[in-house]
Amino acid sequence: MSDKPSKTTDAEKELEREIRGDRKFSLAEAIGRLAGPGMMKGVSPVPLKDQAIIAIDEYIVKNLLDGRGSLSVVLRRMAKDSDLLLDNYDRPFAALENGLRRVLGSDYLLRELVRETDAEWGRTFGERPMFEMPGRSPHPDDPYTLESVRASLEKLLATLPAQESN
Repeated sequence: MSDKPSKTTDAEKELEREIRGDRKFSLAEAIGRLAGPGMMKGVSPVPLKDQAIIAIDEYIVKNLLDGRGSLSVVLRRMAKDSDLLLDNYDRPFAALENGLRRVLGSDYLLRELVRETDAEWGRTFGERPMFEMPGRSPHPDDPYTLESVRASLEKLLATLPAQESN
């Protein structure tokens, strides 16, 4: 950069006024002016966090086998609110992979996920949730059991692309 401040000549100012005189004002132009020159060149206007959440949402919807949809809703909510995502906006699939491994590695977290999924299913379909009780066999009509959710998460994990380590 130069140490000299850029000086706009009177002729340049007059030319700019003449060019702008025939243009209609638009909201897009106002936003562009507020952002400053070069702000929108090659950069997405969507924040990185939102891009990561969208990528995870789309991936779960496309790759999770979940006919009733409740597990998908709960997983997407879990991923969006995850502390793992905070550290991996630039690597959303690594955040999803770590979250899935965390849930699959903890009986408590898996039970809580199944419980939340059962509650979501009940709200969605206006039915009483069929919570699985420890030491008892699951209800035969229970759409989300520990084993079915574990199998779905393992299949989803297997579909994730290999992650590069930092």
